[in-house]
Amino acid sequence: MPRFERRVLGGALLVAAPALLAVLALVLQPPADAAARWVLFAAAAALTAALARWQYRRVVFPLYTLAGLLEALREGDYSLRGVQGGVLGDVVYDINALAERLQKERLAFEESTHLLGKTLAALDSGVFVFDEALRLRLLNPAGQRLLDAERHRLFGLSAAELGLAGLLDGPADQVTMHTFPSRSGRFQVRHAALRSGGRGGRLLVVNDVGRVLREEERAAWQRLLRVLGHEVNNSLAPIQSMAGTLATLAAREPLPEDWREDFRSGLEVIGNRAGALARFLTGYGKLARLPPPQRAAVDLRELAGKVARLPLARSAERRVTLEEGEPLVVAADADQVAQALINLVQNAVDAASGEVRVRLRRQGGRALVEVEDDGPGPPPSDNLFVPFFTTKPGGSGIGLALARQIAEAHGGGVALTAREDARGALARLWLPLETAAGSAAGD
Repeated sequence: MPRFERRVLGGALLVAAPALLAVLALVLQPPADAAARWVLFAAAAALTAALARWQYRRVVFPLYTLAGLLEALREGDYSLRGVQGGVLGDVVYDINALAERLQKERLAFEESTHLLGKTLAALDSGVFVFDEALRLRLLNPAGQRLLDAERHRLFGLSAAELGLAGLLDGPADQVTMHTFPSRSGRFQVRHAALRSGGRGGRLLVVNDVGRVLREEERAAWQRLLRVLGHEVNNSLAPIQSMAGTLATLAAREPLPEDWREDFRSGLEVIGNRAGALARFLTGYGKLARLPPPQRAAVDLRELAGKVARLPLARSAERRVTLEEGEPLVVAADADQVAQALINLVQNAVDAASGEVRVRLRRQGGRALVEVEDDGPGPPPSDNLFVPFFTTKPGGSGIGLALARQIAEAHGGGVALTAREDARGALARLWLPLETAAGSAAGD
């Protein structure tokens, strides 16, 4: 029998003991005097009442304590603790443990809620939560800015009244034009169903992609203008200086005896700088006007062999060797891929002091072309594939950028790293193999 039940049973027997003793005394040796019997009865009744009160307090007061602890838990006050021990010590211990656990869970919930609130406040996307009747129950500051109204005026309004019903009725993930009270533009809209407390709801997230695109476009224009301004100034400054020098020379009277030589050298400088500027603008045009690839079945090994035999600049001084390998057929634009390979091989020839090696191999589901040289290796820069960035005197800075643009248009890529086995650079170009058959058949 549990401890509490034993105490209750023992107390009940103790309360009944005076009456039982009085009855036993009357049965075994009844008093002759009636007054003595009444005295015995009164004493038994008084003792029974005292023991009953003691038992009552012994049982009821701990229950009051338990009721108080449970009431505190129900009201959300988890700081109260009961004194362990007594007739209900085990129960008080369990309630104290429950209160401590609930207190920790509430603290974790409050911290999570605070973190969620901070996260929603930091988001640039507008977040709206609607109940099952599509009435607004929650929104973050970005959503409030979109609706351009005070928070207390927005809560409880329906999606239709807020002008958001059309977004909830559309696809779950879409990019659409929409007009909000604060601004209009291009927005990415996502919505999903929610359930809380057994009731349904809707979540709506709105992201202003137009603003992001405008910022990226502005940054791209700034980078382009910096590059164009730098290159144009590099060409116009010597042209302007030489033109001023020639004008001063032509104003002399009489002309110096060597004026023809001075004019010839000055015009040569102007012509060289104008040619460099023209080559720069031509290279920019190649990047800006690269057409979509016209795919057909191309033997990549055969194409690499043709590139290796081309009379590239300095190729007469540097031998370009194509290593043996298996034929690799890809679905690609032969002219564009050839241009990408020419750029990689030309860079290797310009950097090499000896032989340039080209090899092809299959790597999983892609064809890999590697161009290896024994030059100084790639420069330590993160701008190798940035258009117009170059470390070569007179270089245009579009070779690697154009090669990567061509490879990515075919679903591949380009990488340039330092060789691990020796001095030099290793350029890699890879193209997918799995689309070759399908594209060739379609052509």
